[in-house]
Amino acid sequence: MRLKDKVAIITGAGSGMGEAAAQMFAREGAKVVATDINEETLKAVVAKIVDQGGEAIALKHNVASKADWEKVMAATVEKYGKLDILVNNAGIALAKDFLEQSEEDWSRTYAINVNSIMYGMQLAIPFMEKNNGGSIVNISSIAALTGMAGAGAYTASKGAVRSITKAAAVDYGKKNIRVNSVHPGYIETPMSAPSMATYKEYFLSQIALPNLGKAEEVAAAILFLASDEASHITGIELPVDGGVTAR
Repeated sequence: MRLKDKVAIITGAGSGMGEAAAQMFAREGAKVVATDINEETLKAVVAKIVDQGGEAIALKHNVASKADWEKVMAATVEKYGKLDILVNNAGIALAKDFLEQSEEDWSRTYAINVNSIMYGMQLAIPFMEKNNGGSIVNISSIAALTGMAGAGAYTASKGAVRSITKAAAVDYGKKNIRVNSVHPGYIETPMSAPSMATYKEYFLSQIALPNLGKAEEVAAAILFLASDEASHITGIELPVDGGVTAR
């Protein structure tokens, strides 16, 4: 029960790493506000959590919309009275070379991968200040730590997530608000399934460990940073990548 009595918002909770985190947080005692653009899959995730004895609610959420963020925050505080943890997990991956991507591609990638984190933190931090502390975990990527071929907008956006995490950690550390980033590598999720089907052997050749990552392994890292076990950790970038960045 590492998150007993904590209230946590987790975006992109309808599948993959967000789903795994939502289930793990609920098992550890958190009251989970699970959000996603895909309402159907999100409701299924929350139903599973409730059936297993956890506490969670489902909110449809376009993370690129500040108005949607305001609704999510209002619903969270109305339901649970506070906010302790924010996990900015929702994102998209665009596999296009710099010369191929359009201005629209760039803007959409940044709207979902970066602007969403700005909105979430801007709205979450005042509530965390009232609680005398909180934890924010932003999901970036190993693309923020290495040059990723054929994904210019995605790589740039995840680099921005890494940097904004460190800036917020410095700005709000004295208020006992911790801000950290998790950097998944080659993780088997529904979003990565198309590239896994084509490049799985290549991905395996890039990691030090014998297997590709699982969503639950990333969720465990998120849980640690969100919990009081990480009470003296802020501003870090935690790769969950099987050793890709060790090369």
